[in-house]
Amino acid sequence: MANLLLIFTLCLLPALSLADNPFRLQGRVYCDTCRAGFETSVTKYLAGAKVQVECMDRSTLQRRYTLSATTDSTGTYEMEVPTDHGDQKCECALVSSPDPTCAEPNIGRHRATVILTRENGMNKDTRFANAMGFLAKTPLPGCTELIKSYFADN
Repeated sequence: MANLLLIFTLCLLPALSLADNPFRLQGRVYCDTCRAGFETSVTKYLAGAKVQVECMDRSTLQRRYTLSATTDSTGTYEMEVPTDHGDQKCECALVSSPDPTCAEPNIGRHRATVILTRENGMNKDTRFANAMGFLAKTPLPGCTELIKSYFADN
């Protein structure tokens, strides 16, 4: 009986210690200066962009959790999510751009699904969201040639 209790304790304690660790969610926000639909070598990362993470109940799609953040000088945001959201669908979303010349959300790159649970085998506390972007009103000069170079058959 004592051996069974010891084994149970050794298995349970690590799980309990992980439950208290918050998740650290990181991502970046950019301005697609070429309106290419993806990041390029002339992409500008936006300082001061606002983003939020929302977690919704999977069956009712009712919002259960929301947290906001603002990007730093490198266009990177970081959020501390204190709880596990294993039974919820969580997404990061663009809220606003600080640049009026680059404020149109790039549909398809304006949201990013994030995994905020430990019930999936990932043992790190840091989670990364795909980069999200806004489109510039006017492409930079030289963008046509740049985009062609990405698709060149060499």
